[in-house]
Amino acid sequence: MTNRIDQIIKESKKSSKIIISSFLTVGFPNKNKSIEVASKLLKNEVDIIELGMPFSDPIAEGPTIQKTSQIALSQGISVETCIEAAKKVRSSNNRAGIVLMGYFNPILKYGLNNFVKKSSLSGVDGIIIPDLPIEESDQIRIICNKYGIHLIPLIAPTSTPQRIDNICKKASGFIYCVSVKGVTGARKNLDYEGLKLFVTQIRKKTNLPLLIGFGISTSDQVKQISEFADGVIVGSSLLNSMMECEEDQVINKALKFMQSLQTK
Repeated sequence: MTNRIDQIIKESKKSSKIIISSFLTVGFPNKNKSIEVASKLLKNEVDIIELGMPFSDPIAEGPTIQKTSQIALSQGISVETCIEAAKKVRSSNNRAGIVLMGYFNPILKYGLNNFVKKSSLSGVDGIIIPDLPIEESDQIRIICNKYGIHLIPLIAPTSTPQRIDNICKKASGFIYCVSVKGVTGARKNLDYEGLKLFVTQIRKKTNLPLLIGFGISTSDQVKQISEFADGVIVGSSLLNSMMECEEDQVINKALKFMQSLQTK
């Protein structure tokens, strides 16, 4: 079966439509509600959902994702819970892309083959591990290839040309381009000229789609980025919108926020 991310990319190229991906922490505000939000977003507003596996020491995350991770961990959310969540989200939608995003230690403890195999059986299309260096990724990459899952790398603005080259040679699915130096979190201003040069540098090394993440929070930012990148990844700003309301309003709030990012 063709990986759903590949199909989404193919359809995006045909329609010249920017790919919209959103990040949700599994277990925020609780397990069932996070699954409901993910399912609704895939049905209405986004092409790919990243299900964040909460971790106690998320080194790439800003205050929002740290807070949602703490809330999730306090409810006992585990790697197993996240795989089960992916399976439930998949049962509501067989076309959209589902990515599990989490740190390496819990995955290693769970067992690399066990994690990837169960993820595949749950309908996961991609895995992102922010703290796994490209030099140490071959073992899990081989397992991902076996099960038809993309191991999606991140490239930061601080990456050297040689490192970008090394990452692009091993990348599959798409490349997560980090928009800023620092951690995740909504930002009012982005350096579009700097981002454009960054993306241009990466494009010289790969034909894979380039999605921009970290800091995306407005439709104007999405519009500006769509001029030189293939997609955006929205996380902290979406979670912030969900924090601002009562639990019974979380789904509507999430849908309205993602709708507000649509470009005309």
